[in-house]
Amino acid sequence: MLKIIDTKLKDVKIVETDVFGDHRGFFTETYTQNKFHEAGIDVDFIQDNQSLSVEPGVLRGMHYQRAPYAQTKLLRAVTGVIYDVLVDIRKGSPTYGKWEGYLLSEYNHRQ
Repeated sequence: MLKIIDTKLKDVKIVETDVFGDHRGFFTETYTQNKFHEAGIDVDFIQDNQSLSVEPGVLRGMHYQRAPYAQTKLLRAVTGVIYDVLVDIRKGSPTYGKWEGYLLSEYNHRQ
């Protein structure tokens, strides 16, 4: 099952997937096109990246692209914890100028 949690920022969602665990570890589907589509997230993901920060407190990324280079992002922590901060800088957006922060971790499996 796919659980979508709306946030206060327009177009920003938290995604929770079913996690199946046993003594060996766990399994989860991080992305399934038809499940995302049925949940109202109808985007074409065209690129998948992974980064590793080996030291605590690393600050990464300031991402913004204008059309035609705009990208939808799906972010998750494979190991450790990410404090993901989002700021709406889209002029004309109903949540323009607002920000929120979310913990994404290997423990909560949120994306």
